[in-house]
Amino acid sequence: MRISVSSDMDEPVARTLVAELRARGHEVVPHGALNPGDDPQWAVCSEAAAREVAAGRADQAVVCCWTGTGASIAANKVPGVRAALCTDAYTADGARRWNDANALALSLRLTSEPLLKEILDAWFAAEVSEDAEDRGNVIRIEHLDLGRTAH
Repeated sequence: MRISVSSDMDEPVARTLVAELRARGHEVVPHGALNPGDDPQWAVCSEAAAREVAAGRADQAVVCCWTGTGASIAANKVPGVRAALCTDAYTADGARRWNDANALALSLRLTSEPLLKEILDAWFAAEVSEDAEDRGNVIRIEHLDLGRTAH
């Protein structure tokens, strides 16, 4: 899987994230502080990672900033991206399963290395729900991206 990764700071957890994704066999496309010469501002690099997903150049994104909040807000402004700020494995599982999230937002401050691995395990193990209600909610979000209401 090709995963676009952004971080506004070159923190140990961000470096561990990149290494862990590569160790799991994923191709990593770095943005922000993870790619020398890029603009490291959280809004800029999170948008860049999210646009890779929206354009189909990446299968998923992982966006990071100090709290994870700004990165998730920026990524969610890109039509077609459903970013979820996950601070534990249960939330990561639910975000993939029920929300069909295609971008994982992480806090550089709160995410330890063991917790990071638990979150990634849950994120990649979860299967997207085919339940009609769950799919209907995701379709409604897609319509919001287009600026119209779902019926």
